[in-house]
Amino acid sequence: MARVKQRPPQRRMRGPTVASVVRKKNASNAAADASPRSSTPAKSTDKAKRRTSLEGVSAGGIDKKKPRFRPGTVALREIRKFQKSTDLLIRKLPFARLCRETCAMFTREPIRWTAEALLALQEASEDFLVHLFEDCNLCAIHARRVTIMPKDMQLARRIRGPLRGVSSY
Repeated sequence: MARVKQRPPQRRMRGPTVASVVRKKNASNAAADASPRSSTPAKSTDKAKRRTSLEGVSAGGIDKKKPRFRPGTVALREIRKFQKSTDLLIRKLPFARLCRETCAMFTREPIRWTAEALLALQEASEDFLVHLFEDCNLCAIHARRVTIMPKDMQLARRIRGPLRGVSSY
């Protein structure tokens, strides 16, 4: 017997839906049809009422639903986007603050930095981190896992050695 995938129950939206507004509008039109109409001026006011009621609904909070993607689709899209670009991923000002704060821990007076020096340091640090995460990913794949864990980071730094790993094990 074949299995049938069951769909989860749909959630009800808060507020009036578009279908309920259309039903109410059609019901009011049907009631208006039963009563005797005057000539063309009534039709113009009826159209004006419809236009204002539909504008109120669209502005009242019933927006078009954003498409919901399957898990992992957006992550893969972001990976492709970041692999295509050569832009810096860490924002410049927070990185500059971090550099100045780190230097302040080792010296008494603040060190002045040129913009080019901060940019070069940021390029080098992002390059180091990207390659470290690549090695971590390889360690996780070798362990038949998809998720990177701290032990993957430790193993990657240990394999790199003291110069490329930047610190002791």
